[in-house]
Order: sequence, then structure tokens, then C-alpha cells
Amino acid sequence: MRLLIIEDNQELADLMKQKLSEFGYVCDVAYDGIEGDYKASDYDYDAVLLDLNLPDKDGFELLEDWRKRGFNVPVLIVSARDELDQRIKGLQLGSDDYITKPFEFAEINARIQAVIRRFRGRAAPVIIIENLTLDPATRRVTLNKHEVPLSAKEFDILEYLASCYPRIVSNEELAEHVYDENFDPFSGVIRVHMANIKKKLKIGDVSILRNEKGKGYYLCLK
Repeated sequence: MRLLIIEDNQELADLMKQKLSEFGYVCDVAYDGIEGDYKASDYDYDAVLLDLNLPDKDGFELLEDWRKRGFNVPVLIVSARDELDQRIKGLQLGSDDYITKPFEFAEINARIQAVIRRFRGRAAPVIIIENLTLDPATRRVTLNKHEVPLSAKEFDILEYLASCYPRIVSNEELAEHVYDENFDPFSGVIRVHMANIKKKLKIGDVSILRNEKGKGYYLCLK
């Protein structure tokens, strides 16, 4: 899952990127509201972590503008403003959660997961599709009750495909959600990962990962 962190404290922003990457997220960082607004408009994120005390534009203004423009990606406010009226204002302007500083990264991870689940209409923390199970918390995958060993990036790809099941997902959409802004779309790395996942996700001799030429990849579990 791909996150945008908008935080003017560069040391904290970089620490957030590092720690959340350890939970399996791909993170882009913006150190001010203008850069954050540009990235939120230009890239496709699964969630945004938004500070309020930004040097050029208050986070509340940014959030209000996004919602007026129809930007419906989940937004979690992460702020030192812990007054009740500020938390209420954030939620009323359209934030999906409000986290006060200081915070624990394990809690932020759990809140991000919960917000993304709600946004995608899924209540359970574990993704279960027929005989395929993915647990984002432990990053474990089982198929027909047998554990499937996947690399970190293979899990990221499969998690996104499973969250979009049963529709087809294009290469471009995958790249937007499982790689950061530095990804080279001409590298061919996604094809390599897909070939590896296909080999690992087989029932008998048939893989549950399929592709439709010119359109993209999908899971076939029926």
C-alpha cells in the first residue's frame, strides 16, 4: 500500500517513512502543503498522513480543498494539536482519523489498516477469497491451507490484487500502489514479480494469478 506523508518536520517525516516502510508500506514524503497538494493530485495513494502546522498552508485548509475537489482518498491527521475542538474540526472537514503526537508506530499502522479497510468496504483485518488467505498484519499467505512463501514486494502486489478482487488491475495501477515516485515504469520489474507469483500460487498445475493481454492481472479463484 502506498502512503503520502505531509509533514514539515523533516526529521520526523523521514523517521515516519522509515518506520512505516518496515510495516510494508511504500511511502512518499512532502515537507510542505504545496508539495503535498501536488503529489496528492499527481499520484494515486491508498492513504495520506497529514500534519496541520504546515508553513505555507494549514492542514485544515488543504483537507477542506481536497474534499471540495472530490479527492476521496483516506486522510489521517497526525498533529500535536490535541484539543477536542481541533479533533472535531478535523473529522468534520473530512478526515478519516485523527492521531495526536507523540504516537506509537504500531498504533499508526493499525489505524491506517483500519481506515483503508473501511474505504474498501472490508471489515475483517484478514483478506479471505475462497481458499486464498492474506494477513496484512503478519504478511502471511496461505492457499488451500498451505503457506506460500513470498518476498516483501510479491506480498505487496498480491495484497493489492486481492483488495481489488475480482477486477483486472493494470500494470500502471499496480505501479502506482506498490512503488514510490522513483519507480521506473520501463524497468520490467513487475513482469518479473508476476512470473514468480504465478509459479508460487498454483492449485495443481494451474496458477490462480492470470493476465489478460493489454489489460492487466487478476486473481481467478472460482
